[in-house]
Amino acid sequence: MARWIINSGLLLLILGVGSLHARHFIPADEDLVQIETKGYQQLSNIIQPRADDNSPNNYRLPNNTAPVSYDVELWTNVHTGIREFNGTVKIDLQVLGATSTITLHARQTGNYTATIHSKDTATSTPIALTVTSDTQREFLYFTPSSGTTNFAAGTNWTLTINYTGFLRTDQGGFYISSYTDDQGAVHYLATTQFESTNARHAFPCYDEPSRRATFTITLNHNSGHNAISNMPVDEAKSVAGKTVFQTTPRMSTYLIAFVVSDFESTSGQLNGLTQRVFSRKGRQSEQEWTLWSGLVVESSLAKYFGVPFALPKLDQAGIPDFSAGAMENWGLATYREMYMWWTKENSTINLKTSISNIIGHEYAHMWFGDLVSLKWWTYLWLKEGFATLFSYESNDIAFPEWNTYQIFHVSDYNSALINDAFVTAVPMTHYVQTPTEISGRYNTFSYAKPASVLYMFKNAFTDAVFRRGLNKYLTKHQFNSTDEWDLFASLQESANELNLKLPASVNDIFSSWSHQAGYPLLTVVRNYETGTFTINQTRFMNDKSLVYSNTWYVPINFATSSNFDYRDTSASHYLLNVKDTTVTDVKVQKGEWLLANKQSSTYCRVLYDEDNYYLIGIALVNETYKFHPRNRAQLLLDAYRFVDSSRLQHASLLHLMVYLKNEDQYAPWSVSNSIFNIYDQYLRGDAQYDHFRKFVIERVEGIFLKLGVNEQPGEHYLNNYLRVILISLACQVGSEECYQQSHNKLQQWLEQGIAIEPTVRTQVWCAGLRKPENSTFNAVLAQLFASNVATDRSLYISSLGCSTNAAQLKQFIGSSIDNSNSLSNSERRSLLNAAYSRSEAGLTASLEFLESNWKAYAELGTASNTKPLNAALTGMAVYIVSESQRKRHNDLVQDVLKNGAGYVNSDVSTQANSTIDANFKWLDQHRDPLINWLVAYNTQGKDGSASLSASLISLVAAFMTLLVCNFN
Repeated sequence: MARWIINSGLLLLILGVGSLHARHFIPADEDLVQIETKGYQQLSNIIQPRADDNSPNNYRLPNNTAPVSYDVELWTNVHTGIREFNGTVKIDLQVLGATSTITLHARQTGNYTATIHSKDTATSTPIALTVTSDTQREFLYFTPSSGTTNFAAGTNWTLTINYTGFLRTDQGGFYISSYTDDQGAVHYLATTQFESTNARHAFPCYDEPSRRATFTITLNHNSGHNAISNMPVDEAKSVAGKTVFQTTPRMSTYLIAFVVSDFESTSGQLNGLTQRVFSRKGRQSEQEWTLWSGLVVESSLAKYFGVPFALPKLDQAGIPDFSAGAMENWGLATYREMYMWWTKENSTINLKTSISNIIGHEYAHMWFGDLVSLKWWTYLWLKEGFATLFSYESNDIAFPEWNTYQIFHVSDYNSALINDAFVTAVPMTHYVQTPTEISGRYNTFSYAKPASVLYMFKNAFTDAVFRRGLNKYLTKHQFNSTDEWDLFASLQESANELNLKLPASVNDIFSSWSHQAGYPLLTVVRNYETGTFTINQTRFMNDKSLVYSNTWYVPINFATSSNFDYRDTSASHYLLNVKDTTVTDVKVQKGEWLLANKQSSTYCRVLYDEDNYYLIGIALVNETYKFHPRNRAQLLLDAYRFVDSSRLQHASLLHLMVYLKNEDQYAPWSVSNSIFNIYDQYLRGDAQYDHFRKFVIERVEGIFLKLGVNEQPGEHYLNNYLRVILISLACQVGSEECYQQSHNKLQQWLEQGIAIEPTVRTQVWCAGLRKPENSTFNAVLAQLFASNVATDRSLYISSLGCSTNAAQLKQFIGSSIDNSNSLSNSERRSLLNAAYSRSEAGLTASLEFLESNWKAYAELGTASNTKPLNAALTGMAVYIVSESQRKRHNDLVQDVLKNGAGYVNSDVSTQANSTIDANFKWLDQHRDPLINWLVAYNTQGKDGSASLSASLISLVAAFMTLLVCNFN
C-alpha cells in the first residue's frame, strides 16, 4: 500500500501516541523514514476483536456466490470538470450455496437498475432484479423482482448493473484531480485509489481481497484525453474517445486502476518488458530517473524471486492530488507526482534514493499482494512487510554502492523498535472487519515491524533458504490468496531441502513473532571466569515498570574481539521461547568484548553489563573497524534507550560515544546526531553547556573537516547523507570551522551565483546565517521580501531564524507585524517558530518580542480564524529548560490571560506548563549525570573513566587483560 515521506516533525508524529515526553526518544531518520497514510498511527489496539461468524453485524460478504469475471464500462466528461459519471458492470458469477439473494459492495453510487441471466442455458432471458441496500455495511442486495427464482448451488449467472456516481473530491475511490499549467490553465483528470475498500465506489463488486476475478475495463472519455489501466489497450476494440483494455488475470478489486487525463509519457524497455512513466505535460524531462529506477528495480526483483513479472506491461503515473504516497495497482503503480520528478540540478540525493525506494516498495507488491494476494486484511503485513523489506533489498541489488541497509537501519528498523515498545502495540497478525478497522491496520505493525522480522529470518535462516522459500510461495500460490501459514510452509519446505536444521518448526518460530506484540530485550550476562554467558529475554517496554511474560524464538549470533567476522549473519544459537539460555560451547576470554546480534539483523535490543560496555568502548576507540557500522549505530541507539528508561548509567553511553571522532559512516552518525540534538535542546540553557559543546565538537569536527560542505565527485553515496548531518550538528554546537565554511559557501552564492548543491542547501543556509554580518543578514531578508517563489521564501524564513545575533533576530521577528512588507499572513505566523526552535538566543528574542507585541501578533490570526499566539506560547514551551525562561514565559502567559484571553485557548497555561514540567522532570533525572561526566571527561584526561560507575577492580582487571592480549 501507498507510503509517503515525512521531512519534518517526524519525532512528534511517530511518538505523540506515547505517554512519555516525545523528545526522550530518538527519531528515525527525518529525511528518509517512510510512513503510510490511511490510518498511520491510529491506535488499532482499541478495536475489539470480533468473530467472523456471518452474524447481522458482520461486514464480510456471505460466501454463497463468487465472482468469475467483471466487464466494467464507465463514461466520464472529467475534461470539463464535471464530476458525474455513468457505469455499467457485468459480473459473471458462480453460486456456491443456494440463495435467493446476491450480495455485493457499493459506496456512494445510485440509480441502480439490474438484471441477471443464466450462463448455463443459451436461451436464457434476463430476470429483472430489485435492488436494496444496507448503507452501514455498504451492501447491495439483488433479488428477483417477481416470481420465486432461486439461485441453485453450482449454477452460473451474469449480473448486469447500470448505475450513476460522482467523482469524489477526497482522493479516494474514483476521484477528480487537476493541475494548473504554466499559463494558468486548469487541466482536469479522473483517477483511482481503491485500497483498501474503495473499488466499490467505482462499480458494485465483491470488494474483498480474496474474491479474485478477471476484469475487462472500458473507459469512454473526451477524445483529447488518453486512458491507461492495468493492462495494455485492446487496439482492435478501441476508437477515439473509447479505450478498451485487455482482460486482466485473476486479481483483487482493490488493485484495479485507471486514469483519464492529458498526461504525457516517456518509455523504456528492459528484458522485454515495456515500462512507461506518465505525468502532467511539460515535466517529461524530469521522469528519467523514475523510468530508469523502475527498469532496474523490476529486473532486480524478478531475478531475486525467480518469478517473472506477470503482466505484459508496467506503467507508473504521477497524480497531482494523491492521499497516499504511492499505490501498487497491478501493472499501473500510481504516486504523488512529487515522488516521480528528479533532476540533478534541483533535487536532493535523499529524494533520488526515496524515489527508488518507493518504486521498490510498489514493485515488490507486484508479487506480494498482486500476484499473490491476501485471504483477508488480518494478514496485511504479509504484503506490506515484504514490500517494505524489498524496497531496500531491490535497491541494494540495483544500486549496491548505496549501502541502503544503513538507511533501513535508521529508518524502518528504528521506527519499528520505537513504536513496538508502547502499550498500544498490536500483533502483526490480528483480525479486523469494518472499513475503519481495516484502515487502522496501515501502521508500523504492518510495515516496519514485519519488514524487520522478515529481515531477521532472511539472515537467521540464510538468504538461500529465504529466497528459495519465497520462490516456492509465489510459484505455488500465484493468482490466488494466502495467509501466513502458506508462507511458513514454503519456508519450511525450503529449509528441509537445503538441510537447514531448525530447533523448532517454522510455524512455531515465526508465529511467535507474528502473533504477539512487542519484541525481546536480550540481557547478556557474562561469566568472566568461565568465559560463558547467559542470554535472558523479556519484552522491552519504553516504560520499564511495565512487565510482560512474552517470550520468542530468538535467533542469536555474536562477535568477539578475537572473532569479529560479521559476514555470516545466520543463527548460531536460538533462545527457544524460554526466558533464558546459557551459551557454553564458546569461550570468551575475560579481556575480550562480546557483541551479540551481528549487523543488528535480529529484531531486538541488547543490554550488556557495564564491564562489557567498557570493553566495547575502549575497543571502539582503538579498533573501530572491528564493529560493523550497523552494530555501532545500534549500540548507541540501544544504550540511549536504556539510559532514558533507567536500565543503564549515562556514563556507559557517553563512554561509547567517545569513539565518534573515528566514525565516518552514516548510520552511527544519524543515531548520534539524534542523541546530541536531544541533549542540546535540554542543556543549551545550562551554565555548564560549554562542556557539552566541547565534547560534541571534538567528536564531529574531524569528520566534518574531511567531508566539508562541498559535494565531491566520486565520493561514497552515503557521504551525501552524512554531510547533511555534519553541517547541521557541527554548526548547532558552535563549530567555528562549520560557521566559516558554511558562511563562505553562502556568500559565494549571494555574491557570485555559485550554486549550492540541493542536498545541503537547507543546512548551508541555516549554518551560514548563524553568525552573519549585518550586510549578509539584510541581503537575505531583502530577498525574502522580493521573492515570488514559495519554496525560496520558505527557505529564507527558516534560515534567517538560525541567526544567534539578538539585533538581527529582533529585526527578523519584528517583520511578522510589519504590514509594509510582502509577507503573507501564514508566513508572518511562521517567523517566531523559525527563531525560538533554533537556539537559546532565538527563544530569548521571541520572548522579548511577545512581551511587548503579543496583541499585535495575536491579531495575525483574526482573518484566518486561527490563534497564532496560542501556538507560539505552547510551541515555545517545548524549548524552555531554565528557571529564568520558565518564569518569563509564565509571566507572559498570565499577562495574556489577564488582558487578552480571547486570543488563546482556555487551557494554554495548563498545556504549556505540562510541557515545561516534562522538560524539568527530564533535567532532574538526566542533567547531573550528563554534566558531571562531561566535566570529568574534559578535565581528567579525556578517557571518561572518572565518571564511569562500575566496579573499578573489575574494569581495571578487564582492561589490563585486554592490553596484554593485544600486546602479545
